[in-house]
Amino acid sequence: MQPVTKKVEGERVWLKNEDGSLMYAEGATERPVGDVWTIPIINPVASERLDYPTQKPERLIERVVLSGSNEGDLVADFFCGSGTTAAVAEKLGRKWIVSDLGKFAVHTTRKRLIGVQREKKAAEEDFRAFEVLNLGRYERQAYLNVGGRLTGKQKAQALAQKENEFRELILRAYKATGFGGSEGTATQDGFFHGARNGRLVVIGPINLPVGRLFVEEVITECRKRGASRVDVLAFEFEMGLFPAALEEARGKGIDLTPKYIPAEVFDKRAVDKGQVVFHDVSFVEATPRYEKKNKLAVRIELTDFSVYYTQGAAEAAIAAMKEGKSEVMCEQGQLYKVNKSKEGIVKKDRLTKHWTDWVDYWAVDFDYMSRKEIIKVPVGTGLGGVASLPGLEPPQAELTILDFEERWTGGYIFENEWQSFRTRQNRDLELKTAEHTYDRPGRYTVAVKVIDIFGNDTMTLVPVNVG
Repeated sequence: MQPVTKKVEGERVWLKNEDGSLMYAEGATERPVGDVWTIPIINPVASERLDYPTQKPERLIERVVLSGSNEGDLVADFFCGSGTTAAVAEKLGRKWIVSDLGKFAVHTTRKRLIGVQREKKAAEEDFRAFEVLNLGRYERQAYLNVGGRLTGKQKAQALAQKENEFRELILRAYKATGFGGSEGTATQDGFFHGARNGRLVVIGPINLPVGRLFVEEVITECRKRGASRVDVLAFEFEMGLFPAALEEARGKGIDLTPKYIPAEVFDKRAVDKGQVVFHDVSFVEATPRYEKKNKLAVRIELTDFSVYYTQGAAEAAIAAMKEGKSEVMCEQGQLYKVNKSKEGIVKKDRLTKHWTDWVDYWAVDFDYMSRKEIIKVPVGTGLGGVASLPGLEPPQAELTILDFEERWTGGYIFENEWQSFRTRQNRDLELKTAEHTYDRPGRYTVAVKVIDIFGNDTMTLVPVNVG
């Protein structure tokens, strides 16, 4: 079949057949591509190589994007991994939407796209801003959604059942034993939901951040039971809650460990394989540095990042290690490489010498509360009739959404107005931002986000006054 149209993009020539299929030619040879594509692997020293397990060569994705889209089209990749699709789409002038359940994938993609922006800026080419949106809250709401025509009492009962099932899922992922007698059974014993390794376990509110009142209630309930160790699991914790709340609990004889419930808890395969990791919270300290010559300008300096990670039962983990092996583990907020010789001799080398060793990426939004997070939600529904099908009684009806309205989620969109991060080639990290000048005097809220070497993000808010 002879090609009927030709499209040229740079050095690449696309030949389109009568049936709509595409052939590919490169340079002057115009050699049509066959049904077997020979594309070399990524060079071990190439700048695009990120050492991400599932990373694909940009040249492969480039061929797919060029063959299936035009400049300005929208490209989507809902399992984006290291972000190759987004990076290629950005370089080729396509719009893109990418997503992934894994936080390492999202973080790797974010850094990669910032790298693309910097390359384009250096080449004096146009580039676009992008946003990283955390959809975890919506995922939880969808999980707990109760549909159907139910009375208020029926809805309450159905929601309570779903919340109980949700807590069972979290306990199973945490490998905790519920008070119902088996792992993951969420029957409550008063205030608490389960236990693990001699520690009580309580799951915080599902759609609200854990705040000071909840922590105080945890401390009170522990003292009533004569318990001294408890893990608090939550999707979100109130900003500024730690480390003061931990010190307060410690002062009352309670070893309280807050842990984030990861998004991976929704992945049943990860739960079944025991691959879901609950990380402890961290504490960020950032300080505004005002400019003497410019009353409207400020820099933000990252001044501390305290990590409360602990792998727990470090001695037990070391004891379980095989001779001649090495592992990296956390103990009392520090990272160690533990080697166990064939003779059973254990050697520990501390990897984190300074608090900055924990920081992989940090970013600043200089006017955080100026961009509300708005979502569209369906309002008004109608029933559309559907004819009966054989063997299907009574006739079914479709639920039709009549309209949408915009609602504020109560949160704000974090915009990366400045960032510094480590790459595989460059391990340096700037600890003070470039100068930022506001348009007018006033009080602003600066958001500082830190992502650590495990891919967990922590954010703090810093008030600034200029003018």
